[in-house]
Amino acid sequence: MSEKQPQQPSEEIDLGQLFQLIGNAFKKFFNFIGSIFKGIFHTIMLFLLFIQKHFIKFVIAGVVGIGLGVYLDMHNDQKYVSSMVVEPNFNSVQQLYNNIDFYNELAKAQDSTALASALKITSKEAASIKKFEIESYSDENQKIKLFDQFVRELDSTTIKNLDFEAYLKNFNTFDARFHKINLISTNSTVAKKAQPAIVKSIASNDYFKGQKATNDTNIKLQEEIYTQQLEEIVSLQALYKDVMTKEAAKEMQGTNINLADNGGGQHKELDLLKERDLLKDKIVTLNEEKANKSTILNVISDFPSRGVELGGIVNQYKFLLPILLLALLLSLLLLLELNKVLKNYNK
Repeated sequence: MSEKQPQQPSEEIDLGQLFQLIGNAFKKFFNFIGSIFKGIFHTIMLFLLFIQKHFIKFVIAGVVGIGLGVYLDMHNDQKYVSSMVVEPNFNSVQQLYNNIDFYNELAKAQDSTALASALKITSKEAASIKKFEIESYSDENQKIKLFDQFVRELDSTTIKNLDFEAYLKNFNTFDARFHKINLISTNSTVAKKAQPAIVKSIASNDYFKGQKATNDTNIKLQEEIYTQQLEEIVSLQALYKDVMTKEAAKEMQGTNINLADNGGGQHKELDLLKERDLLKDKIVTLNEEKANKSTILNVISDFPSRGVELGGIVNQYKFLLPILLLALLLSLLLLLELNKVLKNYNK
């Protein structure tokens, strides 16, 4: 007797179940997305109903805030902002930030006597100062130049493990070359008077003075070396020209003596020209460094003789007060509504 083969489930049934599972999954997914949008729409409608219910209260709060803001703006002293851009040398940037923070703390504490002593101005002028600010001032090109200078100081092994993106991640405020100092005051001319004291507070530091003296000595020594090398190159050029002149004269007389070593003098003169060009570039770079580091704190842009009026929405009460009152009213009403919900839930 032949044995009966076990029946296998049909392929059509398996595919049908698979498509049904996929369809159910998509249906649940779209229902979930739809519930999210329904929830968002429901929340928006509740908020709009809440605003409609208390609309008059919000209007009153806004009008009162604008009125009080206009009044305060009319009776408030006009503030002026003055900016100065500086370039700290010899790692003096940390001291600069510390000094500016110190001045700002004195201004916030309204200690006009101490601030006047620090900035070498009158107590009345110091009392007009409201705030000091300092921030780094650098763009992408400056960061690339700083990265290039940083890489030149590293060994070949370290350079292989460093790239520009990693450098940017570790780039901080103190790494920037330029920094901008802002002084906010009700006196438009006080910043210019305070500038000498701000600069001198860095320039009079003994440590930075010692660093500058060492740098000046090194630059002077490098200048002497470059000058000596340039004189030697000029002497060698004159020697090779003399050799080639004698060689040309010997050839015209039919003599076989070759003082230039078969054109070697010409090649050596070309090498000297290349060396002279390289030396010239080094001298130019050294002169630029000498100019850039002639002072401990380079003032790129002075404080103006008169500051500009401090504008903007964030500095005007007629914009700030309405926003503040509306925010307070909204918070209070939401707390009251929450209290009602909690009472009903408790019942």
